[in-house]
Amino acid sequence: MARGGAEQRCGAARFRVVISGRVQMVGFRAFAEARAAHYRATGYVRNLPTGEVEVIAEGDRSMLEQFLRELRRGPRGAFVQDAKVNWEAPRGEFGEFLIRFGS
Repeated sequence: MARGGAEQRCGAARFRVVISGRVQMVGFRAFAEARAAHYRATGYVRNLPTGEVEVIAEGDRSMLEQFLRELRRGPRGAFVQDAKVNWEAPRGEFGEFLIRFGS
C-alpha cells in the first residue's frame, strides 16, 4: 500500500508539526487548543525556545488533516512562514489536548 493514499486518510493517526514565523505572543497556543477541541484531537501545543511552536496531535487522520490546514494559517496576528510536519503512528498517550509551558 502506498503511504498517503486514500486508504491512509481515515483511522487513527498522529503528527508532529513545528511552525515558524510570527507564532509566539499572538495567541497561537490558545488557537491550537481551541481548534484541537473542534477536531477532537488529543496532544499538546508548546512554544519552543527557538521562537517556533510545536504541536503534537493524535486523532482521526481526516480530522487531523483539517486541523493541520488551520495551523498552517494560524490565528489573527500570526504569520506562519513554515510548518514542518512528520506523520507518525499513533501512540494513544494523550487523554486530552493541552497547552504545555516550558521545555
